[in-house]
Amino acid sequence: MNKNHERIHADEKNLCKLCMSELDAIYSDLALTEDELEILAMPRRAFIVHFPVKTEAGKTKMFIGYRVQYNDARGPGKGGIRFHPDLTVEHISDLAFLMGLKCAVVNIPFGGAKGGVAVNPKELSRSELELVTRGYIRAIADFIGPFRDIPAPDVYTDEQIMAWILDEYERITRKHSPAVVTGKPVELGGIKTRRYSTALGGIYLLEEAMKERGIEKSGACVAVQGFGHVGENTARILHEEGYRVIAVSDSKGAILNQTGLDIPGVTAHKERTGSVAGFPGTQNISNDQLLACDCDILIPAALSDQLNGSNAGDIKAKIILELANAPTTTEADKIILAKDIMLIPDVLANSGGVVVSYFEWSQNLNNDYWEEEKVLRKLKHTMISAFNDVHALCREHGCRMREAAYRLGVKRILHAERLRGNL
Repeated sequence: MNKNHERIHADEKNLCKLCMSELDAIYSDLALTEDELEILAMPRRAFIVHFPVKTEAGKTKMFIGYRVQYNDARGPGKGGIRFHPDLTVEHISDLAFLMGLKCAVVNIPFGGAKGGVAVNPKELSRSELELVTRGYIRAIADFIGPFRDIPAPDVYTDEQIMAWILDEYERITRKHSPAVVTGKPVELGGIKTRRYSTALGGIYLLEEAMKERGIEKSGACVAVQGFGHVGENTARILHEEGYRVIAVSDSKGAILNQTGLDIPGVTAHKERTGSVAGFPGTQNISNDQLLACDCDILIPAALSDQLNGSNAGDIKAKIILELANAPTTTEADKIILAKDIMLIPDVLANSGGVVVSYFEWSQNLNNDYWEEEKVLRKLKHTMISAFNDVHALCREHGCRMREAAYRLGVKRILHAERLRGNL
């Protein structure tokens, strides 16, 4: 199996553990009743399906698929579909809960869902990948839909797979239903901005945090750990906006130039060589050196557990924006709080993608097309409103922003259940 495959999956398991430990910590503070805990404790629906696919070798193989709809009090389920050989229904349930929490924090009318197929897509041909995708959708078609549960891309799935999902669902229902899935190609009702919406949503939050901390954009220096899809887009947008991006990294190395990096040049260099390391005019540094470099803003956009008890004390940044999933351990969180560093947690920081998914779903329902300017304006408004809501709770309770975000998400989900008469 591909090592990177294993690494991503392990990181997201850590994400679930961290989130659950954080929620355990605030249950007593929220004074939740037994009835409220009962509502939050288990998913509303969880499906395990088995479906046959005939391989190119002519053999029939059974595949296992999952879909979990954790809570739909605030709206239809929303969550990605991933293809990974080690999926379990327990793991999917944790991720579905996190999606529900994230949607509640940014106040969009979705519940949490997640799903996938236990398969290594690297071992499938393109035609087999399509057959597996269509077989999975045939197996769960009765349980998804524009007003029931809306899938999206996730680990090792992309907009082409979303296009196959859309087509298969429409074949089954014999109806034009673009709102059944988000993250589609633009030609089938998708939104261009979704490809960089996670990065841009995070930057909108960063701008608000800088106002709170009195940091001016002019001259502000940034270090970005990770130069994959999210990290590269973040560094590119910040560079275009006039920030001084002084350090970036990928899985093969990290580079530093205190006067600022030429991000388009770094991108071109990585495309040629396979890594940011060795970019002319820069100093090759270690990952720990990047995290501890002299910068105003640190953006972990790679793996989990990167900021931990052994290195958190060395962080010099004034603001940390978590665009990766769970890059900060609980021990590091406490150290960062003691250092008076503002940390914008992942459950809020990387929610731009699901916000733009909501916009895509909305335009599909109305058979409409939103211009890029409208999408960006509404994304900025949504992200800033969420930041203000979380930060206000943070000040009120004197707690970390992560704890405030979890408080807000839980309270909104329970309020919806109460309005429905379930509590």
